[in-house]
Amino acid sequence: MSKVAEEKQKEEQNGLRHRIFTVIGVFLCVILIPILLLNITLILKSYMNKEEVPSVGGYLPMIVLTDSMYPEIKSGDLIICHTMEAKDVKEGDIISFFDPEGNGTSVVTHRVSSVQEENGVYSFRTKGDANNSEDSSPVPAENLVGVYRTRIPGAGNVAMFMQTTPGLMVCVLLPLILLICYDIVRRRIYEKSRKEDTEALLAELEELKKAKQKTEEQK
Repeated sequence: MSKVAEEKQKEEQNGLRHRIFTVIGVFLCVILIPILLLNITLILKSYMNKEEVPSVGGYLPMIVLTDSMYPEIKSGDLIICHTMEAKDVKEGDIISFFDPEGNGTSVVTHRVSSVQEENGVYSFRTKGDANNSEDSSPVPAENLVGVYRTRIPGAGNVAMFMQTTPGLMVCVLLPLILLICYDIVRRRIYEKSRKEDTEALLAELEELKKAKQKTEEQK
């Protein structure tokens, strides 16, 4: 194989490695950084105000622990709710609310069976789809957390793991470590490529120098 072909093959290999690491870098930035920022935001908000459900841009991720809304929502799902004014809630909507009979921090997600309004004050009768009867107490408007939008099946189990110490290490520290390792490897590959290019250029100059000397000697 000629030197030209070798150099061309080496350039193609370097280009391929560069494209692979570019794809890895984009993956790390697009996937891991948002997850990291979301985790940190939710953790900080939960510690700063423990009486409110942490939200991002009006959207509230919550973990479902029971099958009271089966089959619409299942235990272990992660649901996404959006904040809404009590007056805009309609019968049939699925809402998340602080349980009127709970300890003030437990959140329930049930369907609105009827909306009650008296002198501009709203309250809701609710019922779990899988339950035989309505919830015993009406939900006052001030207990409304948000209206259900969508769910991510099984992701609640992952979210609960993220709240543990090993989960924090995996979901917060691991992305940082991966980003740092990626940057180190990328830099080493770049430096190695530069060194190889420099050595190839010097070798080529040396060959040209020898060829020139040989030509002069033949004269």
